[in-house]
Amino acid sequence: MRRSLAAASLAVVTTVTALGVAAPAGHASVGDADLVQRWAPVLYQDVDDSDADADYLSRMDFDGDWDMRDNWENQEVLTDRLTGAAYYSVSETATHWFIVYAYFHPRDWVDWWDPFNIDHHENDLEGVLLTVRKDGTTYGALEGMITVAHTHFWSYTPPGSPFVDGGQSVDGEIIMQNVDGFDRPTIEQEAKGHGIYAWSGEEFPGGDGIVYHPGGHGELPDGGNDRSVSYELIDLFGPGQLWDHRGDSRTFASEGALAGDDGKDNAAMTPWRWDDSDDGDHLQRGLIGLDPAYLVSNYFDGTGDFATEYTRMPYVL
Repeated sequence: MRRSLAAASLAVVTTVTALGVAAPAGHASVGDADLVQRWAPVLYQDVDDSDADADYLSRMDFDGDWDMRDNWENQEVLTDRLTGAAYYSVSETATHWFIVYAYFHPRDWVDWWDPFNIDHHENDLEGVLLTVRKDGTTYGALEGMITVAHTHFWSYTPPGSPFVDGGQSVDGEIIMQNVDGFDRPTIEQEAKGHGIYAWSGEEFPGGDGIVYHPGGHGELPDGGNDRSVSYELIDLFGPGQLWDHRGDSRTFASEGALAGDDGKDNAAMTPWRWDDSDDGDHLQRGLIGLDPAYLVSNYFDGTGDFATEYTRMPYVL
């Protein structure tokens, strides 16, 4: 069941932007680091106060290694290393950037007895896909967002977007929030299971939660009710990062499936394995990473001038 998340300590600003439908001949050049920093969402992380730090964001190598089978145990003893982080990737066509943000937790957990190990598992990686049109401005214009919540995707649009219902219904409107001078999309993440949705604008269930915002470094929350915590942005394809460990059996149990031996084995998936279980057989698992233009063009109508041939695609299996 979806859980609504928190009212912000930051003022909510909704901004209607005129969104063009044609890519200009020469859009402004911007590097990936600046692009992903500009569009990085504000994240409202619900926590369960029975074990709040189990809902903290962290780096995948928070414990100093890429052995994913010791993260469940190390989460409890290395709490001071659970600093905010998000992994990103950028794919590109002539008309759009497709930006993935992936948020990691060492545990997907429950607060009830789970004797058959079906409701909890080691490692958890869920995220969002942003579709940004190259409209001639430096950072472009946000047109759509798809979020990952377990085995289902949810689709959203910002105010003024031309995107409308397509193969999937638009599930709601993105609340934009001004942080560091930019109107950013806002998302909410469940406690324990960590499914991601567009932020509802409501208070955290139970009144406690963490508001993460993009910054130059990752911070450790002061506790389970910290309303301003910075998360760092890490290139998924950077040297020594996740993509470089694809052949490491300590990190991966199979292609795109993180190794894990607490609860349900090897249950956490990466962007090139994320899947919606009921959006049709023509939409195969992993499209958020492997072919986001195809996924977006199937989920939404009203896309206008929309190139599907990649000028850059880092996910090459």
